Formats: sequence, structure tokens, C-alpha cells
Amino acid sequence: MTENAQRNREAEVNLLAAAREAQWSAAAFMGPNTMKLGSPAKVNLLLAIGARREDGYHDADTIMHALALHDTLYLCAEDISADELAKRVAEGGARTDVAVGGPADNLVMTIDLADRTGQDLAVPAADNLAFKAADRLSRAVGRDLPEAIQLRIEKHIPAQGGLGGGSSNAAAVLVGLAKAWGLAADDERVADVARSLGADVAFFLHGGCALLGGVGEVLQRRLETSRRSVVLVKPAEGVCTAEAYKRFDAAPRPVPQDVLVCDLAATRADDVVLANNLAPAAEALLPELPSIREWLAEQAGSESVLLSGSGSATFALVDTFAGASRIATAATAHGWWARPTSLSGLRAAVVPGR
Repeated sequence: MTENAQRNREAEVNLLAAAREAQWSAAAFMGPNTMKLGSPAKVNLLLAIGARREDGYHDADTIMHALALHDTLYLCAEDISADELAKRVAEGGARTDVAVGGPADNLVMTIDLADRTGQDLAVPAADNLAFKAADRLSRAVGRDLPEAIQLRIEKHIPAQGGLGGGSSNAAAVLVGLAKAWGLAADDERVADVARSLGADVAFFLHGGCALLGGVGEVLQRRLETSRRSVVLVKPAEGVCTAEAYKRFDAAPRPVPQDVLVCDLAATRADDVVLANNLAPAAEALLPELPSIREWLAEQAGSESVLLSGSGSATFALVDTFAGASRIATAATAHGWWARPTSLSGLRAAVVPGR
């Protein structure tokens, strides 16, 4: 089978599966006003962490690139009466899938989390970054009337992988609610809320490939995206980001200056030299990570392999999708989660046609 034929076959299978999922979700969970949202994953082509600041954060230069791998969200926001709000709040008091927020405790949100990654995800709605996005945006724009939001998240991006799944979900909710609430696409309040939620959230509003500074939340400039194939490999366990930074602070290792200069000047994703100076600290916390890195280097070459963020997903850039698929299949035989995908220009966005 040729490379194009295989890609077409993969696309047909994915489209059929997506159609079945969408049909089931709309019928079982959502109403006619449901909005469908795409929520892509990302990898860090560059992560250059600086010294710890007095506020506890670290200055960072990072180049993020969106992936074709994505979660799918279904969002429905509707105005309700005060009596209906009180009823839903009372009914949801003992449920972990319901959270209440807004400037006057006027927003009740139900989150249905459908895992497709093989992980046992059980995140209370109040702790979900998607809810925090809705809560903070409602406060920022002063929406104080009773409102109910239903959200279904179909997870294809594994948690604790350094792939930005939760942040991307939050960005998608911001985009969806901005549209539902009649906010302009470039409303600065949306961007402000995104930055307040975390560095990755702000990136997903733009997607594609971008250089970010500050603590990783300030967009410096966009780079020309790549279409290279990617294979992701992740062990069952994750890495605690706070612990990784703590270990990094004990023995900081800067990105080599020549690599940093090259990457900060790059205008195309394909010109970026892969580098992550947080990786040694993360690998020290999870000994399985060096084994994955070394195994992937044997498959794709050491210069094409890198831990994404603080992990625990390691990625390899591969010349063909068929090659990425072959490596992913071999990785699963080791008991690791693995997926072939590709770099993309995606961002958190409303999917047209719904």
C-alpha cells in the first residue's frame, strides 16, 4: 500500500469513527444548540527554562507546535430561570460532575468526561480546567444571570503527558463560550483569562507553531508550521511537574547557547533544533523515560527525539506516517501508550457545520 493510500485509508477510518461518535454524543448527551469544538494536542520543540524567579515561576522560552491528535468537545450553554438554577445546584450538590461558579454563583456546569486513552480519568468538575475557564470568563465579562452549561469531553490526548490536553480543552471552552456569548474573536478578556489559566492555554487560542516567552504565556511570534509525521510514546505513569521543576532548580542545566540562538532565530518549525532542559529532571523522576528515549532514538535517530514539556510523553519526528505507525505499533508491544500523528496548524476552534 502506498503512503497516500495508507493516509487515505486512515482518514476514512477516522472519519467513520468520528461520525459515529458525534452521532452518539449528540443523541445521548446534547441538544440542538450544541457546539462542536476541536481541541488539539501540542509538543514543545524547544523548552528553555531559566532560573526560578521570586514569585516561584520560571522564565521560559518555548516553541510549541500543535498536533493533529485532538480531543473533541460538545458544548451547550443556555439561559435558565432562577428556580431552575436552584434546582440544578441542589441536585448537583453530591455529584462530582457538576460545578457552580460565575460572579453570583449563577453558572452551573455539568461535565461528562469520556476517556478514549485507556486511562482511568476521574477529575471532579470543579477541578477541571475547562470549568475554571468558563467560571473566569463569566466573571471577566460580568455574566450574572442564571445559566447552565453542558460539556462533553471526548479524551484522545492522555493526561500527564506534557501534551497540553487539559489546557487545550480550556482554550476550546473559551472559544466556544465567546461565540455563544457574542464576544468578538479578538476580545482581550478572552486572552487575559487564557493567560491567567496557564501558559499552554494562551498558545491554543492561536495554535499552529509559535515562540512564546515570559513564563511561556506571551506570544512572541508565529513560525511556519511543519507537516512532519510524529509518533508519541508514553508510559503508564506521569511526571509531577512541580517535582520536576524542584529537581531542576537543584541542578539547573541551560540549553546550549548555540542551540538557543539558532532556535530563537528560526522562522520555520522545520529549522528548530529539538531541545528541552527540563527533560533530565523529569527523566530522573521516572526511570522508564530514558528507556523510551533510547528506544525511540534507535527507531528514528537521537536528533529527532525529545520529551514534551515535563512529560511523560516522548515524541519522535518521522519522515512518513507509515513509519510513525510502525513505530507506534512496536511501542505498544512494550506496554507503552503510543499514537502516530503529525504536526499541524490546528488551534482550539469551533468545528464548522454544527
